[in-house]
Amino acid sequence: MPGRYLTVDELTSRAERLAAMQPDRVVLRRIGASRAGEPIRSLSVGRGSRHVLVVAGPHANEPVGGVTALRLARYLARAGRPDRFRYTADTTWHFLLCLDPDGARRNERWLRGPMTFVHHYRHFYRPGFAGQPEWLPAESGAAPMPETRALLELQDELRPFLQCSLHGVDVGGSFVQLTRGLPGMADKLVRSAGDLRIPVELGPYDAFFWPSPGPGVYDMPQPEETDQFDSLPASTAASTWFHPHRYGTFTAVVEAPMWGADEVGDTAAHPDPGAALETISRTLRKDALLLTELVERIRPALLDTATPLLAPVEEYLAVCPGLAEEWAPGTAGALPPLNRARVMSLRIAARRLVVRTAGLLSQLLAQDAPYVRRDLARVDAVRNTLDRFLAERCDAFEADCRVRWIPVHDQVEHQFRVVLAAAELAGRFSETKVVRA
Repeated sequence: MPGRYLTVDELTSRAERLAAMQPDRVVLRRIGASRAGEPIRSLSVGRGSRHVLVVAGPHANEPVGGVTALRLARYLARAGRPDRFRYTADTTWHFLLCLDPDGARRNERWLRGPMTFVHHYRHFYRPGFAGQPEWLPAESGAAPMPETRALLELQDELRPFLQCSLHGVDVGGSFVQLTRGLPGMADKLVRSAGDLRIPVELGPYDAFFWPSPGPGVYDMPQPEETDQFDSLPASTAASTWFHPHRYGTFTAVVEAPMWGADEVGDTAAHPDPGAALETISRTLRKDALLLTELVERIRPALLDTATPLLAPVEEYLAVCPGLAEEWAPGTAGALPPLNRARVMSLRIAARRLVVRTAGLLSQLLAQDAPYVRRDLARVDAVRNTLDRFLAERCDAFEADCRVRWIPVHDQVEHQFRVVLAAAELAGRFSETKVVRA
C-alpha cells in the first residue's frame, strides 16, 4: 500500500497493470470524459450479479480515495483467499478512480509534500459549488456536467446495492454519512478509527444538524429537513448520493482526515461556548473583509484566465459574512447544544474558509502564473501582504486546533476497513429493488 497520495496518471497506470495481470477478473474501461477531455475510468473486479460502486476523487482536493480504491481492488482481485469470499461471492465491485480529474491535476503540486499547512493551502484547489461533480444542476432541467453524467449513467447501469463515496477532509476526524440506515456501522467505524488513532468526529460541520444513530454516523436529511447552515447551499437530497436511492441502494460517504484534531471527538460541555463563538465569528468576519479588500485591489489586473481560481474565491467570500452572523453568540439558540466537539468543528470550518481563500488567491498572484497583468506595483504589494497573511493564518490554524498529521497509509487503511464493513452490512440488510429509471 503506498505511503503517499497518487497522481491521476499514477492511478491509471496502476489500474492498467492490475487489469493486465488478471484479465479474467479485472476490467478497466472508460465511462466518460471530463470537461477538459480527461478520461473518466472505472475498474471492475469480479463477475457477480450484484454490484458495489466505489467513487474516488469526488472533490478535487481529496486524493485519498484513489489510493483506497486501488487497495480494495487489489485485495478483492485475490479471489482465491477464503477471507475475500464474503465480499466477492456473486458481487462485482466497480471503482470509479477519479470523478474530477481536471481538478485533481490542479492539486498535484502539493501531493509530494512537505505535508505542512502552508504548502498544502498554497497549492490547494477546489472548484466552486456549481463545479462539484457529485451535485446535480441547481436549475431544473439543466444538463449535468460531463463528469456528473458519467456517474449517473454508471449508477443507472449498475443499480448497486451499495455506493461508497470516498472523501478526505483536510482537518478534523472521520465520519460516515448515510442515505439509509445501516445498523452496526458506528461500531465498525469507531473500532477502525481507534486502532489507527484517527479521531471520530462527533459534530461535523457537514452534518451539523443531522440525526446521528451512533458515534460518527449521520443520516442525510430529506428535502424538507434542515440540511446546512442558512448561508450555504442545501441540496444534499438532490445529489448523486441519492440518485440510486430508487434501486434500494445504500450510499455511504466515508470521510478520512488528513490532519486529525482530537477535540472533534470530545462531547464534554464547553466551558464558555459564547466566548468561543464570539472569537470564531469576529475572526472570520475580520479575515474575510481583509481578503475581500485584497481581491478588489487586484481585480483590475486580472485576466480572463483567472476565472477558475477567482470563482471559488468569490464564492467563499460570499458565504463568510452570513456564516459569521449565524455563528455569533446571539444566534446560539438556533444551533444544536455546543459541546467541545461542535465548537471545534465550527472553529475548523472558519479557519479553513480563510486559508482556502487565501491559498487560491495567492495562486492567482504567483509570479509564474498567467492570471494577472505583469509589472504592476499593486500586484506585488498584494502578493507580499497575502504571503504573510497565509503563513500567519496557517500557523494560527494549526495551533488553535492542535492538529496532527495522519499518515496516508492509515487514512487508506481506515477507508478500506469502513468500505468493507459497509459492504458486509449492506449485503445483509439490503433488498435491492428492480425499478426502471
